[in-house]
Amino acid sequence: MLGLEPQVLLLLLICLVAACAFEFVNGFHDTANAVATVIYTNTLRPWVAVVWSAFWNFIGVFGGGITVAMGIVYLLPVESLVDQNIYHGIAMVGALILAAIIWNVGTWYYGIPASSSHALIGSILGVGIAFSLLPEAAGAAVNWSKATETGIALLVGPLAGFTLTIILMFVLKRFVRNKAIFKEPHKRKPPPLWIRLILIATCTMVSFFHGSNDGQKGVGLIMLILIGIVPFKFALDESKNPLDMRGSLGQVEMVMRKVNPADLAPDEQQALTEINQQTANLDRIFAGKTDVKQLPEADRFQIRKAILLTYTRAKKLMDSERVSLSPADRKAYEGAIKNMRTFTDYAPKWVILIVSLSLGIGTMIGWKRIVVTIGERIGKEHLTYAQGASSELVAAGMIGVSTQFGLPASTTHVLSSAIAGSMVANRGVRNLNPGMVRNIALAWVLTLPVTMALSGCLFLLFRALL
Repeated sequence: MLGLEPQVLLLLLICLVAACAFEFVNGFHDTANAVATVIYTNTLRPWVAVVWSAFWNFIGVFGGGITVAMGIVYLLPVESLVDQNIYHGIAMVGALILAAIIWNVGTWYYGIPASSSHALIGSILGVGIAFSLLPEAAGAAVNWSKATETGIALLVGPLAGFTLTIILMFVLKRFVRNKAIFKEPHKRKPPPLWIRLILIATCTMVSFFHGSNDGQKGVGLIMLILIGIVPFKFALDESKNPLDMRGSLGQVEMVMRKVNPADLAPDEQQALTEINQQTANLDRIFAGKTDVKQLPEADRFQIRKAILLTYTRAKKLMDSERVSLSPADRKAYEGAIKNMRTFTDYAPKWVILIVSLSLGIGTMIGWKRIVVTIGERIGKEHLTYAQGASSELVAAGMIGVSTQFGLPASTTHVLSSAIAGSMVANRGVRNLNPGMVRNIALAWVLTLPVTMALSGCLFLLFRALL
């Protein structure tokens, strides 16, 4: 299988199982975000709600695309971390997975809604920072622009969820005449049919969008594993012929030849030189090839590096005011580089399948601890129909928008903040449970630094041992 040594193959399988375990833990850690409202309003029985949520999480993974997954992959410049020692790749992925799982299981055990997204991203950043401390590190090992974009998205999500839920609650109070929606649910009776249908719909939406966003994080994690440990096999999409990108490569070269180096700043001149070096490297690899079988497997990773380095350097040039290109040239470049990126930005169907299964099965297990927190401990009153529906509607919308823009969203923090907003809208800030809110906020603040430190230390330890 994959032509690997037995011990390397074993370690690869262990890493893949660990990645599935992370997504499994993510499922039962985050499932409360979708089912808490339908359970606490007696809309659905717990086992029905959990199975229903698991099904839509499964579907969501397949419907979410891979934009968020690639955002996770490109937090680390894997091309700079991977070298000829395959065990270094194992150290990288092993450290970040183990750190994320440790934090997720710990917060779940204590019933604290903490973000799986924060845990995974913190672990990835910790590995990158730790790598930059090693003597062989040739520059930064974290894509800080992508990390900043991701951090802003994770920060804005909960704040927006809190604010929008308050607004939505006031709108409901103003325009909904049937006040039954604002009353505490009967302990044994289901809500009126129209309220029940709304709550089931919002539960379904949160489950689907959770799968589409968090499932992609699992896909990105597994792609990090595959690219890090078996780079020659998974550097490029095997369903596509790399020789087919030669037309797009020619277009990129044509556009770059129109850039006048004399007009550029020194760093931009250096970027243009590196672009020309990478495109020349691709020309060398493709020279004389008429069939993909003539392309050595070892060259596939070099093709990947050349495409991504060309993209990052050209992006810098295209954003510069000193580069004078016609709209037609810019459009030609964008189309060509987009086509070339389809060879590197992909995920095999089997990866999406095992992630969706892991997330779906995890959703059906271990949900009760976090459900109790969401339903009873964030506020001082029992969750009402209006609070449940408005919180989940806002959460689903926020997660869906994040997925469309290729940004990770913290389902846990968005919904927890939305629940808190609904409590404030009802009776003011005093309606919040200060102890639990403090614990959630503390977990929110600590997740990134703790997982960064933990994964960084584990990475340095594994690098010393392997």
